[in-house]
Amino acid sequence: MFADLTWPEGVGRRILNEVDSTNAEAQRLAPTLAGPEWILAHVQTQGRGRRGRGWFNPVGNFTATLVMRPTGAPDQVALRSFVASLALWDAFVAATGRTEPFALKWPNDVLLNGGKVAGILLESAGNASGLSYFCIGIGVNLAVAPKRDQVEAGAVGPVDLGSETGARISPEDFLDLLAPAYAQWEHQFVTYGFGPIREAWLARAARLGDVITARTMRDETVGTFETIDDAGNLVLKTTAGRQSIAAAEVFF
Repeated sequence: MFADLTWPEGVGRRILNEVDSTNAEAQRLAPTLAGPEWILAHVQTQGRGRRGRGWFNPVGNFTATLVMRPTGAPDQVALRSFVASLALWDAFVAATGRTEPFALKWPNDVLLNGGKVAGILLESAGNASGLSYFCIGIGVNLAVAPKRDQVEAGAVGPVDLGSETGARISPEDFLDLLAPAYAQWEHQFVTYGFGPIREAWLARAARLGDVITARTMRDETVGTFETIDDAGNLVLKTTAGRQSIAAAEVFF
């Protein structure tokens, strides 16, 4: 677990009472920002998750976006989803004093006692030579979880931090844990590359070594979760051999 809880130098902190979407606000603000900035909203009226799904966001839950203008190829920049996952892990451990209930689900969710407590949404704009902005949107069920019928059929059931652990923390206090944790993992990523991030993520991975199902819009692959590769792809051992999957929904 990280030790430094001071707000990271050079990183902005913007708190909003209400906004349509923190990712949308980040995109609007990106051209005016001098450096990375966290944007937190207490109420989000048009929150969204992956594949355009709505994101459940009652008051008391955490919705924030880190917006930055990183250098590097877009596929390398996108590996920061794993950086964000590790930062969330550390923030949860700092908030609860416990490690054993938490696990990281490929590609970008955090599990608590086997249920989904947090998700990450990446959005960006640019071209093959670089990005004009990069947004890491993070939603956390701090106080309330969606009902089972509000999530996709077959998906991991949602849970909230308070009910599962007894830890009560405000969105702003959670941000004060998350931002320093992210800054420290970001430093490792920029300094040493994806290798140490990959190893740290795998050490916290959910269902590593188990048979899982990866579904895209067109295909379904069932196999043993062996690892993630140097590009962050899911690697499954299947009856047809090892398969590397760049993007999919994972089901247990």
